[in-house]
Amino acid sequence: MTWFAVYTTPRHEKRIATYFTDREIDYYLPLYRSARRWKNRTVADVELPLFPSYIFVRIGRYERVRVLEVPGVLSIVGGREPAPLPEFEIESLRAGLHLRQSEPHPYLVIGERARIRTGALAGMEGVLIRKKNNLRVVLTLDMIMQSVAVEVDADDLEAVGPRPQSVGLPPASRVTIA
Repeated sequence: MTWFAVYTTPRHEKRIATYFTDREIDYYLPLYRSARRWKNRTVADVELPLFPSYIFVRIGRYERVRVLEVPGVLSIVGGREPAPLPEFEIESLRAGLHLRQSEPHPYLVIGERARIRTGALAGMEGVLIRKKNNLRVVLTLDMIMQSVAVEVDADDLEAVGPRPQSVGLPPASRVTIA
């Protein structure tokens, strides 16, 4: 049993999750809360998928057909031979994402790399950015080209490897870890 990313029809992730529940397929759909304002000026907190159009499933090698038969599932990420996701990444997200404030973030390649040293997401690596007066680490799942920004304290971070050139980020967005 390994984790795979499933690409879905946009805005159908929750419906597909109910299908997975009905078919007893182990899945993980990370959600975040967001305040939305409707046209009639009402404000509501809604739960939205953290990785739009993706759900993670834990299946055996020969259970792919059961997943692909679910309405709204377009493919299993990886092409002809689906690529498994690292167990560590999914289990870290499941264990620690609800303990920190998180939100979707555009996929980043260039920037400062940092590792979270303590807490529920310890060991996860990402790109360090600054939003307002808070530090955030953008955790990236390269397999599905999606990222999530997680608030962290500077004391919980450590630098990782050589610093790549920050070409695509404006100077105010770059943070150096000492």
